[in-house]
Amino acid sequence: MRTKTFVLFPSLGVGHLNPMVEMAKHLRRRGLAVVVAVIDPPDNDATSADATARLAAANPALAALLHLPYYYPDVPSFREMGMALVRLPGMPPLRAVDMVATVQDKESDATKVRLYQFKRMAEAKGVLVNSFDRLEPKALNALAAGVCVPDKPTPRVYCIGPLVDAGAGKNGERHPCLAWLDAQPRQSVVFLCFGSKGAFPAAQLKDIARGLESSGHRFLWAVRSPPEEQSTSPEPDLERLLPAGFLERTKHRGMVVKNWAPQAEVELDAGGDHVGAADDLLAAAMNRVLMVEEMKVAVALDGGEVGGALVAVAAEEVEAKVRLVMETEEGRKLRERVVETRDMALDAINRGGSSEIAFDEFMRDLEKMNSLENGGGRSC
Repeated sequence: MRTKTFVLFPSLGVGHLNPMVEMAKHLRRRGLAVVVAVIDPPDNDATSADATARLAAANPALAALLHLPYYYPDVPSFREMGMALVRLPGMPPLRAVDMVATVQDKESDATKVRLYQFKRMAEAKGVLVNSFDRLEPKALNALAAGVCVPDKPTPRVYCIGPLVDAGAGKNGERHPCLAWLDAQPRQSVVFLCFGSKGAFPAAQLKDIARGLESSGHRFLWAVRSPPEEQSTSPEPDLERLLPAGFLERTKHRGMVVKNWAPQAEVELDAGGDHVGAADDLLAAAMNRVLMVEEMKVAVALDGGEVGGALVAVAAEEVEAKVRLVMETEEGRKLRERVVETRDMALDAINRGGSSEIAFDEFMRDLEKMNSLENGGGRSC
């Protein structure tokens, strides 16, 4: 029998490549050959493709996206609906303006392409989700009940996440920020990391910096060049982008790294003991609703993204929310829920955990499908 070869196609962005590499490791541990194909986009729609893939990686958004082709024909464009609430299976009520930017105008070519993609997703034999079953039970129930795709069976969903390397850095060189983090008191550091697409205008970077400085709390911050400078200055000029003297004034309680910080290692290798606030404080609107209202593991900032447009978050708002998370009883309870969620995630990916069991079920189902369709003798 020939060795089966899996070809994995990650979407754009390091945030999608890393989980796909972790999935490749799962397959390699089972003795399977794996090819990870990294391709250039056929157009300039990289940002919207990245956003769509990021949304589809979570159960609530998967439930919503599967249902959207059936929901959207009967309502106006989300841009026209404004603040009206959109109710989709598996999702908390969401303002229309907060729906992903690429589907705001239902008559646009971009929206038509996305709706076609979402409808095609329902034709899959199964969907692998970078999540775990205890994190999003409402969405899983909606998917299992078949309410997301009204005219055909919903594909089987396998929760195999979180796809992170829990042992990252154990056997190799550690990022310098981890040694700094280890030297800080427990539960004292705010971690700001916005992913491979998390670039903000220079004015917003200055407001974040002022808010952090005024809060008086320790912080670890990964800063990227503003969007308009990404092509010409991929290495951020921190002295120019941040307020004058900021790095010197905060050097004893803060660390700023350029472009990237090892997020999985910060959150898992550090054990969560040092990190006092959830990362991604300026998360996209859909994720913000899920994290704040559904999971209750985050606080919302006034500002962020509305209808795909960036709205500035003032320094005073950054300071206020950092203080809320780090100093108040509400913040203490939120941080406890974050730690509980992290522990559930680790349980899911440990030996015998729900995500490991789901991955084994996926492999068995795939083998059955191959046996039926290919007679068990061809590569998949």
